[in-house]
Amino acid sequence: MLVVVQNLSVPLDRRVWLECQALVAAGHQVSVICPREVGQPAHRTLDGVRIHTYPPAKARSGILGYFIEFVYAWLRTAVLSVHVRRNEGFDVLQACNPPDTYWLLARLHKLVGRKAFVYDQHDLCPEVFEARFGRRGLLHRGLLLLERATYATADHVISTNESYREIASTRGKVPLERSTIVMSAPDPDRMRSEEPDPALRHGREHLVCYLGIMGPQDGVDRLLGAIDHYVNVLGRTDTHFGLMGFGDCLEDLRAQSTRLGLDEYVTFTGKVGPAEISRWLSSADLGVTPDPVNDFNDKSTMNKTMEYMAYELPVVGFDLTENRRSAGAAGLVVHEDDDGALARGIATLLDDPERRHEMGALGRKRIEEHLRWSTQAEAYVGVFRALS
Repeated sequence: MLVVVQNLSVPLDRRVWLECQALVAAGHQVSVICPREVGQPAHRTLDGVRIHTYPPAKARSGILGYFIEFVYAWLRTAVLSVHVRRNEGFDVLQACNPPDTYWLLARLHKLVGRKAFVYDQHDLCPEVFEARFGRRGLLHRGLLLLERATYATADHVISTNESYREIASTRGKVPLERSTIVMSAPDPDRMRSEEPDPALRHGREHLVCYLGIMGPQDGVDRLLGAIDHYVNVLGRTDTHFGLMGFGDCLEDLRAQSTRLGLDEYVTFTGKVGPAEISRWLSSADLGVTPDPVNDFNDKSTMNKTMEYMAYELPVVGFDLTENRRSAGAAGLVVHEDDDGALARGIATLLDDPERRHEMGALGRKRIEEHLRWSTQAEAYVGVFRALS
């Protein structure tokens, strides 16, 4: 099996890494092509997975910058895929989006030998574009065409939730028998609360955490607006906020925090690994999913929500369909699309420790009994068993 991922390295991409480990456990040979992290070798084997990397493109802004990055990554991936084919071999190529460009690579490999293509759809790229840039237009139509070509090329489509599978069926004309839902569920045996670190509270009574990417569509700016309301309108100075993650907007968000006078209440950790994530979430009182209401977020499962639940944290977030489905009784839904309402939701839970504890316990139980990765892994490996 050859797995291609562009927007994160492996094993940093938790979903892809769990998928690779599931394939190895099922007896498959697995190779991965992904961008290279600083200090990472070009080629290595980790836990039975052969990882081949390329230097990431220089970060650029704007649509032209993204286009250059995509072309560069596609060409580097294509060269490495030839290397893998010659030296290791593969029967199935799995492409994890974004972007929706690797259908062409799959077709090229199909031309020179029968290779199955699996499309692991992590994001709805047309909806991401609209959420990020606030418009549709020619580029949006181009993304729809790329998505359609990927659906048409795929021998099987893996969707992260029911909403994505419905889009594959309707917009992509993919028969239901050629699609499978594999949620990005956490592994509760690895993700569990440990001893809290009081120092992370910076002397305050409460700790609230955010974990995730920090791009224009992720709502971290809205969270900072909510923190501003919490501190400067509600007059509360009892809480520290730990914001874990990285992305295109990280420096802008740091500047926003400074501009709002929130630096003494907010810690930006930057990119963090599993140990640091565990330290923060084990010490927190609740987790926030501030992704704003739009078509993309409404259809997307937020990994952060389920990771909060694995650490027995209640979740506060806006009214999003898939987020409600994931969190269930572990989530407090903020119905107004308003920063102040988000702040009040946070305050409501912080003032009710008994309710927080009950919601956290329900969330952990939901992960252990219904949303754990081992259940998803069975469905995932079944896709490759059927294609072999």
